[in-house]
Amino acid sequence: MTAAIEVVDLTMTYGDLRAVDGVGLSVAEGEFVGILGPNGAGKTTLLEMIEGLRRPVAGSATVLGEPVWPRNAGLLPRIGVQLQASSFFERLTAREQIHTFAALYGVRAGRADEWLDRVGLVEKADTRVEDLSGGQMQRLAIASALVHDPEVVFLDEPTAALDPQARRNLWELLSGLNDSGRTVVLTTHYMDEAEALCDRVAIMDHGRILELDTPAALVRGLDAATRITLADGEVVTTREPGAELARLADEGRLDGVRVETGTLEDVFLHLTGREYRA
Repeated sequence: MTAAIEVVDLTMTYGDLRAVDGVGLSVAEGEFVGILGPNGAGKTTLLEMIEGLRRPVAGSATVLGEPVWPRNAGLLPRIGVQLQASSFFERLTAREQIHTFAALYGVRAGRADEWLDRVGLVEKADTRVEDLSGGQMQRLAIASALVHDPEVVFLDEPTAALDPQARRNLWELLSGLNDSGRTVVLTTHYMDEAEALCDRVAIMDHGRILELDTPAALVRGLDAATRITLADGEVVTTREPGAELARLADEGRLDGVRVETGTLEDVFLHLTGREYRA
């Protein structure tokens, strides 16, 4: 498949700290890739270099076949970027904000209004941005990043300030973007989000990508034991769940049984050796 993003030996240092340490990454056109990692892992710095917002110390990144640094103005209409901390024009309403972003790309106002609707902000359209909640500002930032219909989308913790229902609604929107052929790269602190949305997941720590694969393949590679909890509270841990479930069936003890296999969180903890920090 044709690569939408190619990263080769990308490096960023701050004094003696190697925030991003020789990362290589290839993302195919139409692929949805997630980057998981604790605070300080280098996720945001990596994304900013790929977006062309930060100059790397070493290495290179190309998006849609174009180098991103020096700052490539020709790429700007083709990519959408939602930053972890977004800034808006003061004293403008949500509608005025997104109309302004749309105008910068030559997008009609009606299209901008459609995006307000898609992120559930129609009722807040006439509210000044400083009066929006954190979650509402996050949704406005995402709409502003997508209003010009970019080919490649970068999202840095897009659902961090959203309530569970809003998160699920946004998942549908992001999944639809990917289904329509766009390439999406996101960082997230939510394991379930990565499993639900991403074709592949990169687990990052200390500036390096430790593993990159499909969520299912990462879990399979962990070779974790299966935990079977019976209705009476008894717990059985086994690496042969099929045989154990067959035995329980023969004994008529399957009612109320709960089966838990390895998860992406187990993979994360195995690779990093520490608790996941949001």
